[in-house]
Amino acid sequence: MKRLIFWFAAGVSAGVAALALILILLFPSLVFDLLDLMPASLTAPPKGFDVRREGIERGKLETVEYDSKTAGCKREMRVYTPPGFAKDQKYPVLYLLHGSLSDETGWVKDGAADTILDNLYADKKPVPMIVVMPNGNLFNPDNAFGSDLLGDIIPAVENRYPAKADREHRALAGVSMGGMQTIKFGLANPDTFANIGVFIGGLDNCEQFEKEHQEALKDLGSTKKLKLLWVANSKKDLKYLPCQETLKLFDKYKIRYVYVEGKGLHNWETARNDLFVFAPLLFRDAK
Repeated sequence: MKRLIFWFAAGVSAGVAALALILILLFPSLVFDLLDLMPASLTAPPKGFDVRREGIERGKLETVEYDSKTAGCKREMRVYTPPGFAKDQKYPVLYLLHGSLSDETGWVKDGAADTILDNLYADKKPVPMIVVMPNGNLFNPDNAFGSDLLGDIIPAVENRYPAKADREHRALAGVSMGGMQTIKFGLANPDTFANIGVFIGGLDNCEQFEKEHQEALKDLGSTKKLKLLWVANSKKDLKYLPCQETLKLFDKYKIRYVYVEGKGLHNWETARNDLFVFAPLLFRDAK
């Protein structure tokens, strides 16, 4: 009886192994993805990429107050200027938006943006740029933050700093809620931004966005092409499906984009990885 059980078990094991081999041969991507063995297309950062490094030149981080006509009050934003910043030199600008349950301090406090950028500059990777981190919590009336960004924040930055004030030298990027805001206000204003980054985010209602901004979408696919539209997500992310629907919208209007897929969750750790990869891609061919 024991021998019979042994041979039965051996036969079952051999059958399972054979089936597994067949599945791997026929559907390798599906099998490895289900087993979480599929290599991610998003570059994994080196150890310590978001840890303060000693003995390097650092950028300057400051809190800047500006008059918001949209909100009817003064508001604050964080501004990072790169190492070696000189007021007699013009710089491109990245507007970097936080996610929900955060504010203008989020990208520094939780996202380590200044540390990541300092380390990247020490390795001579990004183009020197000003990075502006505003407070995106302005929802009433609808799209009020878009008015604040376009009508108050950008003019305030370009009046105070030596910023290059054209679409090729402006970038808009954000994580989660900030990624959705980036699509809504970035793609809807192709004359303002030519560089877009969406970190673990997507549109919640592609149909509504298309209805409201069809002409802008047509322009982005033809006469006002973006220099860079970079989108990162993960199958584990809670915004994965909205992200995929958003990519289909881009495809519909022939808007060129780069999509990379990582393995991170919907958190600041993933956002830090995205910023590390995205920042060095910006403004490479802008003069």
